[in-house]
Amino acid sequence: MIIEKTFDLLKLRYRNILDQLTISDVRIGIYLTAVRLSDNSNGISATIIDDQPFCAKSNRDFGAFTPLKIIGQKVLDLLEIKRDSTLLLSLQLAVLNAISSKLISAENYTIAEEIDPIHFVDLNSGKTITVVGAFHSYIRKISETGNKLNVLELNEAALPPEYRKFYVPADEYKRVLPSSDIVIITGQTLVNKSIDDLLQAISPGTQVIVTGPSAGILPDILFENKVNIIGAVRITKPEVLFNIVSEGGTGYHLFEYCAQKICILK
Repeated sequence: MIIEKTFDLLKLRYRNILDQLTISDVRIGIYLTAVRLSDNSNGISATIIDDQPFCAKSNRDFGAFTPLKIIGQKVLDLLEIKRDSTLLLSLQLAVLNAISSKLISAENYTIAEEIDPIHFVDLNSGKTITVVGAFHSYIRKISETGNKLNVLELNEAALPPEYRKFYVPADEYKRVLPSSDIVIITGQTLVNKSIDDLLQAISPGTQVIVTGPSAGILPDILFENKVNIIGAVRITKPEVLFNIVSEGGTGYHLFEYCAQKICILK
């Protein structure tokens, strides 16, 4: 819902821009996917890998948007393709983030520069805070306060042993999200489209943050669906971005070498 409605909004407002855009370059790393479009905008996304064995004959694909058939293709063709592929979803979200990066800077959005969204969370309030995803820095900081902490995560091993007492299996989101005062959600949920169910389970009035390298889509639809703050990435050195992704870089490498944090505020 979120991704599809955001794409529909882009087509409604900016169809003349989308019609002209093609993919100029792409890197699909083990952790991040990066694209550059024909207008020199850059976008990134988490790379999500299919669970199926890649070597299975049934998975062989030489069609559109497979190796050697991505660069030069129209952005609209990519965003409109329907195929059950997590790599394709990663590529589509990176393209949406690239398109959105220029629009967010040009349009009338409230942006806080070089700041992490945790700055906007009151950690002295004794509330229930749920973090969706193994954000180690957030988990450490929140665990040192008097707040009740839940960490929704697919893999308990993603948490260091000292923080596993906060672990809640991801499929129990309907139990913990409705009673949470503050929810911090990884942008990876946009890639795998689990964000729709998560947002539906959150109670009205909850402070909701979506953050991470994947979270830089046009914010309107997220804001209409309970999100208050988006922690996004602004690429400051695009010439470095593709090397980082190709060499197995992750989000913290981006912030060290070629990007800055921004917050888009509702």
